[in-house]
Amino acid sequence: MPDRNRVEALIAAVVRGDYVQAIADFYHPDASMQENGQPPRKGRQALMENEEKILKVMRMHAHPVATCLIDGDDVVIQWTFDMTDPLGATRRLEELALQHWRGDRIERERFFYDPAALK
Repeated sequence: MPDRNRVEALIAAVVRGDYVQAIADFYHPDASMQENGQPPRKGRQALMENEEKILKVMRMHAHPVATCLIDGDDVVIQWTFDMTDPLGATRRLEELALQHWRGDRIERERFFYDPAALK
């Protein structure tokens, strides 16, 4: 079960823009991430590679988190990201991340957002 300081450290890393390092530091080696209803990606290395791939084509800016709920091993974070594509178009993504932690690392994470925000 994560303590609030551990979750806040994850949030701080993401808000700083340390996306790939946050995965390395806060996810289990066998972690999974799932976008809305898509099949989950599995394995910390694959998660890091996917994040690097996204960052090669998209500039991301995470806003400070307004809401973070911790209930035992389960955490919900309300994220706001501005994503800028190679042509300079910026889109805002509001998402909820539902995380299940095992000890002090994320085991499973599922994102919920309006996919129209990505178009």
